[in-house]
Amino acid sequence: MDIYLVGGAVRDKRLGLPVRERDWVVVGSTPEEMLQLGYTPVGKDFPVFLHPDTKEEYALARTERKTGHGYTGFETFADAGVTLEQDLQRRDLTINAMAETPDGELIDPCHGLEDLDNGLLRHVSPAFAEDPVRILRTARFAARFSHWGFKVAHETNALMRHMVHAGEVDHLVPERVWTELARALLEKTPARFFDVLYGCGALARLFAEIEPLYLDNDRPEHGPPEHILPVLEHAADVTEVAEVRFAALLCDIGNHTGAAFGKDALDELCDRLRIPNVYRELGDMALQHRNKVYTAASASAAELLELLESLDAFRRPERLEHFLTVCRIDASVHGQADNSDMLRGALTAATSVSSDTLLQQGITGKALGEALRQARIRAIAAEAAPT
Repeated sequence: MDIYLVGGAVRDKRLGLPVRERDWVVVGSTPEEMLQLGYTPVGKDFPVFLHPDTKEEYALARTERKTGHGYTGFETFADAGVTLEQDLQRRDLTINAMAETPDGELIDPCHGLEDLDNGLLRHVSPAFAEDPVRILRTARFAARFSHWGFKVAHETNALMRHMVHAGEVDHLVPERVWTELARALLEKTPARFFDVLYGCGALARLFAEIEPLYLDNDRPEHGPPEHILPVLEHAADVTEVAEVRFAALLCDIGNHTGAAFGKDALDELCDRLRIPNVYRELGDMALQHRNKVYTAASASAAELLELLESLDAFRRPERLEHFLTVCRIDASVHGQADNSDMLRGALTAATSVSSDTLLQQGITGKALGEALRQARIRAIAAEAAPT
């Protein structure tokens, strides 16, 4: 059997990027032979094995045949007769369809290196149209490499538009859409992910909440201008926390649509895409409370305490930090006051108040809660008082 390094590792080596994980294709072998050699099977739909020592993935060379709609509608064929070139032909983009021999020799039947040099995201073959996830992946790679000038090839964009028109994206399961979105949020220029989806018509089908931002800024002569999602763009420069970037995206939507995008709309989006609660909660906080942070300088001590309580800041100070980061990013983009330090100071002052002191004074029951609240208000007022 022959073993080749494939996919992202080959691509990233040519780009001079660190290789974080390596995938391998095995040609000329069988599942039985892999088991005899000590490999552990992990693939459900096709033969993938973990190396007994490195635990890296080794997949038998395979071909695919379309049998139904969506990204699961495939029949896989893998045996010792499938060639490396046949395996590479089933891949999505040419830059992901390169292989390397153990001696470092490049095998590039789809001319991926040429497209890599020219900054093009181009589909390998018409079979690209059989898997709608490839639209999302192409958009994600655009978000990863657009700062180097990478663009989607015209013919690939045309093919993606055809896929959208044919209804292929309607068969994507929510979990897969969210997985690709979550990955895109962590790329170098995450806003580009949505640009590509808008350009091929998929944005309206997958993220209807975001499409109005593009429609309202579209210029027939040149297309949409830059900075449709300025808060998300700035977030990508400030933080690598995915939840914060997601909340920044929601700020862009909320800033454009106002009250039309509130808690109900957020819940509908999160329910539809099965978005984890940690993203939903921070996004909800940003939509509901960010304007209160911008006006915190004129708020009373009691109002600041109420805001901290609404944010559950006493129990979850780490989430408060993420929330304040979102506010700082949004404030910077729109020229609002950054009162993050004021909220931090108010929280520090309020948490310095000990209920033990009140208990020692004989205050208990409901009276203890009110006494603690009043003591916190006094501490916040003292913290905010000019010196």
